[in-house]
Amino acid sequence: MTATVLVATAGQGILRSNDDGKTWHRLGLDEPIEFDGIVRALAVDPVTPSRIYAGADSGLCISDDGGAHWHRPANVLNDQTVWSIAIDPKNSAVLYAGTGAPSRAAIFKSIDAGQTWQRTAPELPEFCSGVHRPRLLTICIDPQDSNDVWYGVEEGGVWRSRDAGASWVRVDGPGSAIRNSDIHAILVQPQTHDKPKTTLVLSVNAVYVSEDDGQTWNGKLSRDRFDGLYYTRTVAQLPKPGGDLLMAIGDGTPGSRTRIYRSEDRGWEWGATELASEPNSTFWAFGLHAAKPDLIYAGTKYGHLFCSRDGGRHWHKEWRDFSEITAVAWTPFEAPLVAHAQSTH
Repeated sequence: MTATVLVATAGQGILRSNDDGKTWHRLGLDEPIEFDGIVRALAVDPVTPSRIYAGADSGLCISDDGGAHWHRPANVLNDQTVWSIAIDPKNSAVLYAGTGAPSRAAIFKSIDAGQTWQRTAPELPEFCSGVHRPRLLTICIDPQDSNDVWYGVEEGGVWRSRDAGASWVRVDGPGSAIRNSDIHAILVQPQTHDKPKTTLVLSVNAVYVSEDDGQTWNGKLSRDRFDGLYYTRTVAQLPKPGGDLLMAIGDGTPGSRTRIYRSEDRGWEWGATELASEPNSTFWAFGLHAAKPDLIYAGTKYGHLFCSRDGGRHWHKEWRDFSEITAVAWTPFEAPLVAHAQSTH
């Protein structure tokens, strides 16, 4: 099966390969995403695999040909830095996007596949103590209930809506088991015949799990569980029913030690996966697709790209190094690739 792999970077825009990583191509000159620009987020439409969304320093950009060409609809997100994107799994015309540094951190919603956007409450502070300007790193929609939406802010907390973004309530803070407001990832696992809905929240230094719809949380510090590594970066579920979880963790940003852990019990216990070579910095992003759930890509902060073909149990490094990797995605759509004058391959 053909897979078009997209690697988003800070400094090289988006690079793509459709030959299993043998060659890589940068964007052309006449695109709203600069070929040496910053792209923070990627999302593949689950219904139309040729359609890709990218959160860039120029705004929210859309491709209908697997990332070969892009357009940027005129809307409120233009020229804002988009850090996160989520697509409603029950209605792919509904999207959420999160902005952040150097833009003001906020969450926006679209009901027309990204053509127009409306900002939803609440107002977030312009500055924070940890990273100067906050950024909205993660958005998660309950796969069984589109009204249940979560987002997390790096130095801004966990927020939840039960009415599809019309109103929001903060989950962390005083009275909550989630004390750290530096939130990196949120994942909602659907209820199964023998397991309750399970929600994971990753702060910068801990993993929190809830099996009662967020009423109570079991939290454990990462440093005590993961060989001294504390910097929990991101989490993903293999895109198949009851799929296992993968978590990226390191010893800081950019970090010098990092691992990928795998959980077979919905996030309670974790085991280290096997890396064929040592990464150069903390793992930062995963790329998965339901068309082939066991094919997974993982990128590090300083540009190493790893691949697993067995559901994350074993990983090998791709030959190509990149600039800072911010997001990774792949799609079964075979995108056209043309080597431009400025391409690297």
